[in-house]
Amino acid sequence: MSLNSPAAEAARRRTFAIISHPDAGKTTLTENLLLAGGAIRAAGAVRARGEQRRTRSDWMKIERERGISVSASAMTFDHAGLMFNLLDTPGHEDFSEDTYRTLTAADAAVMVLDAAKGIEPQTLKLFEVCRLRDIPIITFINKMDREALDPYALLDEIASKLALDPAPLYWPAGSGGRFKGMIDLRHDVLLPFERHAGSHPAPLALRSNALDSYLSPDEREEAEEGAMLVKEASKPFDPISFVEGHMTPVLFGSALRHFGVDQLLETLGAFAPPPRAVAATRGGEPTHVAPGDDEVSGFVFKIQANMDPNHRDRVAFVRLTSGRFARGMKLKVQNTGRQMSVNAPILFFASDRELAEEAFAGDVMGIPNHGVLRVGDSLSQSGTLRFAGLPNFAPEILRRVRVTDPLKAKHLKKALEGLAEEGVTQLFRPAIGSDFVVGAVGQLQFEVMADRLGGEYALDVVFEPAPYAEARWLNGAKADVEDFASKHRGAMATDIDGQVVFLAKSAWEIGYVTERFPKVTFERTRERG
Repeated sequence: MSLNSPAAEAARRRTFAIISHPDAGKTTLTENLLLAGGAIRAAGAVRARGEQRRTRSDWMKIERERGISVSASAMTFDHAGLMFNLLDTPGHEDFSEDTYRTLTAADAAVMVLDAAKGIEPQTLKLFEVCRLRDIPIITFINKMDREALDPYALLDEIASKLALDPAPLYWPAGSGGRFKGMIDLRHDVLLPFERHAGSHPAPLALRSNALDSYLSPDEREEAEEGAMLVKEASKPFDPISFVEGHMTPVLFGSALRHFGVDQLLETLGAFAPPPRAVAATRGGEPTHVAPGDDEVSGFVFKIQANMDPNHRDRVAFVRLTSGRFARGMKLKVQNTGRQMSVNAPILFFASDRELAEEAFAGDVMGIPNHGVLRVGDSLSQSGTLRFAGLPNFAPEILRRVRVTDPLKAKHLKKALEGLAEEGVTQLFRPAIGSDFVVGAVGQLQFEVMADRLGGEYALDVVFEPAPYAEARWLNGAKADVEDFASKHRGAMATDIDGQVVFLAKSAWEIGYVTERFPKVTFERTRERG
């Protein structure tokens, strides 16, 4: 058992998410951070062959086949006296909702940019989510050992597109075939890069003669001049400005060659904020929950079913916000009042897991349960605390779903509800007719859904075009909503939580009904939990 107070234990937690565009090298970086933190013995490259490609953070079958991450996973490791909780998010834009929910559990984010591509559209979208939540961002410019954009251009792009002050802590010496390492701008040393070595040579002082054996006179002049110019041109790194979300420290490296990864981990440990106080309500009254508070509390930001295919398990990922949690403790769900004994809580190591005897604010804990917990639920010992719910966004694609074997219609209902509870897709039950309508942000979600319905539930399904293009949640006085619903029965549905939804044939139709029914609001998002 830990002897430290909950406040002291929370102070040594660093809970961070990794965000990036697909293919920027995020999963490779995740592997190498686990390696640097001493949590695994060898990093598994995502696109390697055969058994080698079983990376620790991508365990879903479709992820291993395609070499992409589609499900956010959590990993915990202890390093240099700190406890790191790493949240890996799907880079694919079709899973932005899962990423959004994961970011609600993070205190900081590492933004991975491909040195040759800079800021891509999906990075921008994820960055906006961080902005909404005031999450401080560390920038890691990856793949410097390949052809790259000019580093000044990359800094300009961060400043102009993200409205963040970039503060380089390191500066690259060349790129691509000429990449020789990076200069530590605070300590005036060069960290040499070796393309083929298992490890990289020891740092060399910039003013030393030893540098001549490593860099040609031209390379040395270019690197030293670049370091001097960037020091003069950019604002010095200010930890307070970073935590407030105005500045991003910038690091360079190659995750695949494990270069720059140790420095990233060091930066996270030194500057990423520990868990902070969280806004909540207690019995309807606004309050703040501090990490050192005695009462144990937390919220569910993700549900993952069937992590272990041999056991039809459902694990709720809970971000703890206060107190010292001990195994066997009883916690209450705020919105249902149900009490549960948490006897088998788990700390994750990708798909590996171990029983958590205790946990503190900042930790991400798995609670196995069968339908008791849902995304957005608030948990506490008293059951009176409620944290802001997590949003559902209006889906961009709607499809009817049908099972090829009519005898399995009942199984289909259960399977679809399970996937909707996880947030894989959204499920709507039209008021008229027996078909289910599923909604998703992108096409890949339907592929993942079909794959999981086949693999986990033995259901062969067909997705057919639905006559609807948009879904909106209805809000307003009960009489006004009922009046609207009675006039549009054919377009009414309910979601998984029983909330009323209007399924429109087009964006034009939404504009039309909005004008005709001013007392009803048609909402794009709805808070869960």
